[in-house]
Amino acid sequence: MASQPEFDAIVIGAGISGLYMLYRLREMGMTVRGVEASDQVGGVWNWNRYPGARVDSESETYAYFFSRELLENFDWSERFAAQPEVLSYINKAADVMDVRKDYTFNARVTAATWDDDAATWTVSFEGDRPDMTCRFLVSALGPLSAPQYPNIPGRDTFKGLTLHTGLWPRDPGGFGPAPLDFEGKRVGVIGTGSSGVQVIQEMSKVAGDLTVFQRSPNWCTPLGNGPITADEMQEIKANYDDMIGFLDTTLAGFSHIFRDQNTLEATPEERRALWEELYKGPGFSLWLGNFKDVLFDKEANDLVSEFVADKIRERVSDPETADKLIPKDHGYGTKRVPLETKYFECYNQDNVHLIDVKADPITRITETGIETESGKFDLDVIIFATGFDAIVGSWNRIDIRGRDGVSLKDSFDEGMSTYLGMQVADFPNFFMLVGPQNGATFCNIPRCSALMIDWLDGLMRTALEQGTQVIEPTSEAQADYTRLCQKLLSRTLIGSTNSWFTGINTNLGREGRDALVWIGGNPMYRDLCTRIRENGYEGFLFDGAPLAEEPRKAFA
Repeated sequence: MASQPEFDAIVIGAGISGLYMLYRLREMGMTVRGVEASDQVGGVWNWNRYPGARVDSESETYAYFFSRELLENFDWSERFAAQPEVLSYINKAADVMDVRKDYTFNARVTAATWDDDAATWTVSFEGDRPDMTCRFLVSALGPLSAPQYPNIPGRDTFKGLTLHTGLWPRDPGGFGPAPLDFEGKRVGVIGTGSSGVQVIQEMSKVAGDLTVFQRSPNWCTPLGNGPITADEMQEIKANYDDMIGFLDTTLAGFSHIFRDQNTLEATPEERRALWEELYKGPGFSLWLGNFKDVLFDKEANDLVSEFVADKIRERVSDPETADKLIPKDHGYGTKRVPLETKYFECYNQDNVHLIDVKADPITRITETGIETESGKFDLDVIIFATGFDAIVGSWNRIDIRGRDGVSLKDSFDEGMSTYLGMQVADFPNFFMLVGPQNGATFCNIPRCSALMIDWLDGLMRTALEQGTQVIEPTSEAQADYTRLCQKLLSRTLIGSTNSWFTGINTNLGREGRDALVWIGGNPMYRDLCTRIRENGYEGFLFDGAPLAEEPRKAFA
């Protein structure tokens, strides 16, 4: 007989997905507790407060849509909101959901252990905070929330100011970054991914001397940002229902849809005209509003890649510098595309210098700066824009033990395999939000994760109605879903590219490709989940038995 835990459910994380999941669990009558490592809500937008941080989703789409009150009472000021405004929005949403009272803050989870006899999870914390127990454990840890540093000798010896974009000091009296003074300073930035591009744009405006240490250039394209007027905001509010309906038809929940035409079906003049228009933005227009084969057909991808390369050459005055900024190891869109505002023009400034660390590797960090094979750079500030242990890192940093003490990290390391990106066999009553192989990870997260949470709400309500103590996936269903993830990814150029989409992380020695993301798109994922629900939550066991004794259909 299972013992009674303290809570029906515990939600780890107070970001966009965690807050909404807790709200839905509480609304169905569960006793629920949220735990959060920070002292406030916001998740990634609370930690990543670096200058220049902003969304790459159109602001009005980066939102909760369940609450008419929230939709009507929050006005976005820019097409692509900056970090302080996004965090302000999340705080407003937390007020509307009234969830802060259900959270324990400053509670960093170190371990979670399943007790098969008691059918409960025990959650352990850093420091002397007592353990908590629950029946259902939901991990809303975020796919980009485990900051990583490069393996550079002497990293801790630097005597100047050291910063990481994912752990930026915050303004104690507001939602933005701490008021640090970079005026006239010698600043070094390591990394040119999305966060690096954004912070470089800002540092170039104030630093006396800015040195960018680039390992791998990216296919950056214009953000197309601008203000949202009061009239435009009213029009957005008046058409929210239509907008939501459209988002749910797109590949990744963004405001863009692929053309129903292949690249080579258009004339060179037609291709050029379309790409010129899409290149201006807004947002992911060129990436997700392009010809339908650009992420599948190499010839098509080569053509659009050369178009973007030409744009870089047009915008960067020095041909040698421009060449360094053009990727050679992957085609356009086969990694997540950083969006920028006059990023390439930064390299035309006398105070900005680009170091290609593949050609001139960093050998060490010293008390006074950074040394490469060819020389040394004296610095006042070093900014690590080196990203995250993406998708799996947040889960791997917690010692999660399932049935018979099996480790989730070991399970991941043996080969990524999940059921719907929500559960893993041998980890009963353990749910993941926006993690590996989840339908919301390669997506506009607020919209796609809300759809998934709404579906999970139905699963949990069914469990409550059945008096179920334990929900878990079958190994067969998990294997089928994983094969589908692998099959879909292998059909794309993304699947043959080294990136965090495919599990590559050279900093951590992970060099074998794996299917870490669901690449089939939001509509296909929702259709699959709908079929699974209609088949009696096919692939899930409720206290060891399926709800419906029917032949398997969802993966046919």
